[in-house]
Amino acid sequence: MKRLSIIVLSALLLSCTAMPQPEQQSGITFVHLNDTYRVGAVEDGNAGGFSRVTTVIRDLQSKGRDVRVLHGGDFLYPSLESGLWNGLQMIDAFNFMDTLAPMYVVAGNHEFDRRTPEHLAAAVNASRFEWLGDNYTFNTGDAAADAALRASFVFESRGKSIGVFSLTLHVDDGGNRRDYVPIDKDYLGIAKRQIEALEALGVDAVIGVTHLHMWQDKEIAQLRAAHPKFVFIVGGHEHEPEYQALDDDNAAVMKGASNARVIWAIDLEFDAAGMPGISARQIKLDQTISLDSEYRVLEDKWRSRLLEKFPFLEATVGVAAVPLDGREVTVRNMESNWGNFIVDQMRAAFDNSATDFAFVNGGTLRIDDFIAGDIQFEDIGRTFGFSSHLRRLSVTGAEFQRLMEAGYRGFGPSKGYFPQISGFRVCVDRSRNEFDRIVSLQVPTDGGWQEIDASAEYSLVMPDFLYRGGDGYEVPEGRAASPAGSELKYRVLDAILVAQAQGLKVGAEVDAQNPRYFELRESKQPCFE
Repeated sequence: MKRLSIIVLSALLLSCTAMPQPEQQSGITFVHLNDTYRVGAVEDGNAGGFSRVTTVIRDLQSKGRDVRVLHGGDFLYPSLESGLWNGLQMIDAFNFMDTLAPMYVVAGNHEFDRRTPEHLAAAVNASRFEWLGDNYTFNTGDAAADAALRASFVFESRGKSIGVFSLTLHVDDGGNRRDYVPIDKDYLGIAKRQIEALEALGVDAVIGVTHLHMWQDKEIAQLRAAHPKFVFIVGGHEHEPEYQALDDDNAAVMKGASNARVIWAIDLEFDAAGMPGISARQIKLDQTISLDSEYRVLEDKWRSRLLEKFPFLEATVGVAAVPLDGREVTVRNMESNWGNFIVDQMRAAFDNSATDFAFVNGGTLRIDDFIAGDIQFEDIGRTFGFSSHLRRLSVTGAEFQRLMEAGYRGFGPSKGYFPQISGFRVCVDRSRNEFDRIVSLQVPTDGGWQEIDASAEYSLVMPDFLYRGGDGYEVPEGRAASPAGSELKYRVLDAILVAQAQGLKVGAEVDAQNPRYFELRESKQPCFE
């Protein structure tokens, strides 16, 4: 890959205070990233990746900045590699960055994917960076790992003291329920108490590092009205950039894109009265930012180890008829042609008989990349970070429409519960109240499409995770399903192999004239136009 030097570090400058811009060499810069699942880059190596993060760190340091790296959680799981090493490859990458600039990390919900604690303890014990947590504790039974979790603390830089607090998701909000990590849900109360405690220590500024929903971060940010030294929150869980500006009543809130496709650089400065302020900029990590040669050694090491375990990983299993879009920005927001191919295989998962409907949550599809030309075994492995056993059941039309409303709740981009669908089409108005956003749900007929029959029975295939209530989907009581059976990744692989044996390519463009998902831009706009 051709390496290009940094031409422009900042893709977007967002001035968060009215104070004059300081001299470049003074002050502290925080580099923030979140929801990273690979040691390497994505989009065929052209976007994101810690190698480019390292280049940004070195560039800022060359300008005299004191750089601190913040991470908003979700990194140990899920990935192809985490099935082998339980995230130790990510620990190695984080340790590398920590040798360049101190790194502070809050645990996300995926750090607790394993049901037993030994893998978390091993990851923590291998870490040189700081694990942060104010609303949870580690209770793994490993004394060293349990003691490593750091509650709110203060660090010194350039003659200033900076207080840091951190929070992660409770099970009621999408976190994992694990006995080895008790989590307190009182985010706002804990944040308030920690900010007050830090203020009592005389800190010059307070920042938060979280793995919460954006609306929860915004609620906490309102504490700034009573605590003016509280300047920003950086977080995770969302997978696309989000931003709330700093003002007198609200701390700034910033989140980056998954896999470090977009990160933040946040300059912390102080005015003549000693009050903190920031300027923050998004940095799009693309081919304009060079790959760090020293980090590439680490990346190549883990790639070699992966190929030792799976020598067939780069084997071609089929050919894509068109580029198949598995990027998170697509599968979590809109109809995806890779999602279409996958979910279409679900409808014949039981006795090869055509089921009426199928859907899968976009968060199941983890590749965050295009698949173009040859389809490799690796593309399948990276698509499915989780096991996805399927179930078949029957529901009425009314029950099904209510079930699907869960996929269109909430606000903001890139929700993991957004569904990829097959066997029906849906029109959504997001200006309406939650669970009343489906304007039209239609099923195919010989003559075209018609509204679903509320009283008719329909067959449905869905992942076992969703059947059990995952991602907020609630199957009606009394609707029994088949035992969890067919594994989705193998159904997809089998379909590709069958096509390859027949000399056929797989996949197609999304049909713009007949979309499966249609979102109204204006309330009076007709559906499916």
